[in-house]
Amino acid sequence: MASARLVEADSRRPGRPETGSALDLAGRMPRIVLESRRVSGTLAHGLHGRRRAGPGESFWQFRPFVNGEAAARIDWRRSARDDRLYVREREWEAAHNIWIWIDRSASMGFASDLAQTSKVERALVLGLALADTFVDGGERVGLLGLTRSSAARGIVETLAQSLVNDRAGLSQDLPPPATPGRFDETVLISDFLTPLDSVRASVQAISTRGTHGHLVMVVDPVEETFPFTGQAVLHDPQGNTSLDIGEAGAWGEAYRQRIAAHRDGLAEIAQQAGWTLTIHRTDRPATEAALRVLTLVAAARGLG
Repeated sequence: MASARLVEADSRRPGRPETGSALDLAGRMPRIVLESRRVSGTLAHGLHGRRRAGPGESFWQFRPFVNGEAAARIDWRRSARDDRLYVREREWEAAHNIWIWIDRSASMGFASDLAQTSKVERALVLGLALADTFVDGGERVGLLGLTRSSAARGIVETLAQSLVNDRAGLSQDLPPPATPGRFDETVLISDFLTPLDSVRASVQAISTRGTHGHLVMVVDPVEETFPFTGQAVLHDPQGNTSLDIGEAGAWGEAYRQRIAAHRDGLAEIAQQAGWTLTIHRTDRPATEAALRVLTLVAAARGLG
């Protein structure tokens, strides 16, 4: 029979002391950050640069001058080397941001012996790996309601340090109230074991200005299959309540139906908002979920 454990609050921060002592050179960088670097490094380049002409500062390419364009756009130095007129195009650099929220509440500390890691550790790895890959692709990334967006190469360390200092986030199972820009993207990573009405209200609040988003539901295999038998007692890590369910095998079918209904409700919430839903099991590699989210963000932005 599968067994489970619950990660303590101090271990739901990406900077716990037992890992920091071995990483002094990197500013006591935790193992989670190193794992996120590994995951982002294995992705097939993730999001590429925008590679679209627009009002930016970075040179993209020269292209032939088209009749009707303003003569001021001609690059005379380049044109002097050929018999044609050329225009210097710059890469599109609109101020669009990607906001990430990582659930670190008590229920995320759950881990069974069927999983590779706890839900919270997988969520942190996914969030930081996505941030690293997004920035590598030219995007600006921030933690929703916690940090400003940034395109700095050290984004993983910056976000990890912010999470270390954010003690309040350990008790929040929904993203903080925030209203990203109309063309921004939001990635919410959680187990979403919260009443659907609360999740719906949170998604509506974030998308009120037209922000597009993605729900990433992190689940433990035991939470899906409920492979228990015999007398059992369920404990709520957030409400400190217990439920004596008696024979676990007989209770399992009703549990699985309830979980399926909850998941259908999440899919409906995402669909109504024009968002996407990704379900990731912690017995699967983190790269699977990361690559899917990268693809969905690229498709939403027309970069795919």
